[in-house]
Amino acid sequence: MRNLVIALAVILLALSVFALVPAAAPYADLLPKVIAGVAALLLIAVFVDRSKAASTAAPVKLAPVAAAPLANQADSEVVNFVAILQERGRFVDFLMDDIKGYSDAQVGAAGRVLHEGCKAVLLEHFGIRPMREEGEGSKVTVPTGYAPDDYRLVGKISGEAPFTGTLIHHGWRVEWVKLPRLLRASADRLPAIAPAEVELR
Repeated sequence: MRNLVIALAVILLALSVFALVPAAAPYADLLPKVIAGVAALLLIAVFVDRSKAASTAAPVKLAPVAAAPLANQADSEVVNFVAILQERGRFVDFLMDDIKGYSDAQVGAAGRVLHEGCKAVLLEHFGIRPMREEGEGSKVTVPTGYAPDDYRLVGKISGEAPFTGTLIHHGWRVEWVKLPRLLRASADRLPAIAPAEVELR
């Protein structure tokens, strides 16, 4: 079909050029009709060719569009972790409550619940280890090329590592993290830390 379109276009062009030369004068009445007929055939051939190409073209496969992550997904997971601390150790209750009206014994008892519950959550979701295994008060050496967040140097600092000093606090590091993931998070609100409890009678 494409060859036919090209041939008709060439014929149409040739007839148009021929109509302009003096030798075509005897065919002046016939040439416009022939040119119009060839132009009509060319137009039909073009439409048929396009229709055929459209019907035989392979369907375009659209790649699946991955769902965009919710903007507050990370925030929701942080709130979810605080909710676990609240559930296991009454973390938010202890920090948000005004403890001025309680005795030291009451605060201490609440602190014990907080300590036990929150420690269990940390051990379950984080692999926490001391940064240094030596006991506090021991002489230690800070190696060359140490990571800035591994050590906090205090006192008189001069020169470059390695440094030798007294261990004041052994520090903490995390070897692994297993935070719970939310399967779904609302697009317009953060999850609750703890639901309001209502007793119905």
